[in-house]
Amino acid sequence: MEKNENLLATRRFLPMFCTQFLGALNDNVFKQALLLVITYGWISQQSGSISTLNNLAALLFILPYFIFSATAGQIADKYERSQLVRYLKLLEIAVMLLATVGFLIGNLWLLMFALFLMGTQSTFFGPIKYAILPEILKPNELMSGNALFQSGTSIAILVGMILGGAVISLSAGNLLWISLTVLAIAVVGYLASRFILKQPIAAPQLQVDWNFFRTSIQTLKYAKNLPLIFLILLGNSWYWFYGATYLTQIPQLTQQNLHASENVVSLLLTFFSVGIGVGSLLCRKIGGTEVNIKMVPIGAVGLTVFAFYLAAALAFVPPQTGELLGLSEVFQQGWSYYHVMLAVTLLGISGGFYIVPLYAMMQAYSPRSHRARVVAANNILNAIFMVSSAIFSIIILSVLQIDLKILFCITAVLSAIFTIWLLFKLKSMLDTAADPLED
Repeated sequence: MEKNENLLATRRFLPMFCTQFLGALNDNVFKQALLLVITYGWISQQSGSISTLNNLAALLFILPYFIFSATAGQIADKYERSQLVRYLKLLEIAVMLLATVGFLIGNLWLLMFALFLMGTQSTFFGPIKYAILPEILKPNELMSGNALFQSGTSIAILVGMILGGAVISLSAGNLLWISLTVLAIAVVGYLASRFILKQPIAAPQLQVDWNFFRTSIQTLKYAKNLPLIFLILLGNSWYWFYGATYLTQIPQLTQQNLHASENVVSLLLTFFSVGIGVGSLLCRKIGGTEVNIKMVPIGAVGLTVFAFYLAAALAFVPPQTGELLGLSEVFQQGWSYYHVMLAVTLLGISGGFYIVPLYAMMQAYSPRSHRARVVAANNILNAIFMVSSAIFSIIILSVLQIDLKILFCITAVLSAIFTIWLLFKLKSMLDTAADPLED
């Protein structure tokens, strides 16, 4: 049996891991840089409020998942995937060249278009990367590979946000440096993709349907006709609903409840990301190498219990007046602040326990000929659930004007109800399902 350390040293896995890591890194360097450029007004042609522009940026990045996921799944099943990855990495270089022009001439809308194209590139990459894993890994390596992918992605997101912010801050408004950074990461990502092993073609006779709407409906219908797979996809998508609900509120939580600065937002996001990485790796260590749902109930309990813990910790934070607290000052405020940090970390760890087995099961139980299209269906559902999360939070916080702590408690209760139903259904279906990785 191969260990995680050896897996990262193999030609089968390492190039794919590095390509995925660098792609997630560049997404987040660019997104974070763009948000800071908008927030601090370093592009003079801005029109509209900062809040509107930031929300528009978030929408433009996720919109391609609605439009292109189904087509991306078809393409990933029809053509050789390592070559597709290389084409997509070349596209990333081209998009970063476009972004460089946007940064240097100070054109916000060109940067927004580049962000949309980055979202499109990520949309087409998603089905490929998760369909490749079962091909390059042995069955008893699938949990390890997914754990490494999830922890690597969490680290890439964290490092990307920090790096994007640091380059913008240190360059003091000179946007040439952020341009060189995203271009360099894209080029290194392409070089990593050159080492990905050639892959078997899953469905060479497939005719790609370029009608995005019709293909999306057909892809979701196909997944719906595989009851076990569809349950797993719903479980994955619930995690994105849950995660989006909490992560979106961290800036507001930091400002209003902790009375702290933007640096503390980054600190909490760091704790959450590190938690996901730790949870992902522990999931494989504790749960073993076989594809199973043993760790999902533990993660589900944690997502409910630690959400209440976070709400309770916030209730005990003393009111503050005066200037917003900085990083060093937050650590001097007493135990209630430490409880908030611990709760956020434990939520991240619980998320790692929950999501790694479900992603491994999605790959293991998907028919090989349709594996990328199943991943595409997953991406569509994830996008729907994330948008639903935004609407849900707006209704609770803005329309009904209910306290943020109550939103967390409501989400925790919904998570408990959903995951109890999910686990009962999954347990009964897994008892009669064929062995994983069999068509």
